[in-house]
Amino acid sequence: MTLGRLLLAWLPVAALFVVAPPIGYRWDLFVGKSFFVWMYNQWEIGWRLAEAVVVTLFASLWFDSLGAGAWWLLFFLVGLLVAFPRRLVMWQHVEPLRRRHLLAHACLDLARYIAAGGLLAWRLA
Repeated sequence: MTLGRLLLAWLPVAALFVVAPPIGYRWDLFVGKSFFVWMYNQWEIGWRLAEAVVVTLFASLWFDSLGAGAWWLLFFLVGLLVAFPRRLVMWQHVEPLRRRHLLAHACLDLARYIAAGGLLAWRLA
């Protein structure tokens, strides 16, 4: 796999990760108002770009060695690992309204990983 091909695969995933994570990110400040809250800062954007690099390299390993089959299952499982553990720890310490928000945000993170998997399957497979 060439560096150019990896860069072209990373670009749409990076754009997705920069746009998608702010949705509902600051759940603790806006309980009862809305799930969709857009907030940005430089540290968060930099972290999401680095996350997109890691996901792109992971997908490159998958598509270059094992093929394109069941990519959705792979990214679903990785999304579960990313989205739920942190929120499950918080789950036990918050009231029911915040639990619904935590669940919604975890589902949005999971959807973000599945969408990234689809973009990478399109670009790398």
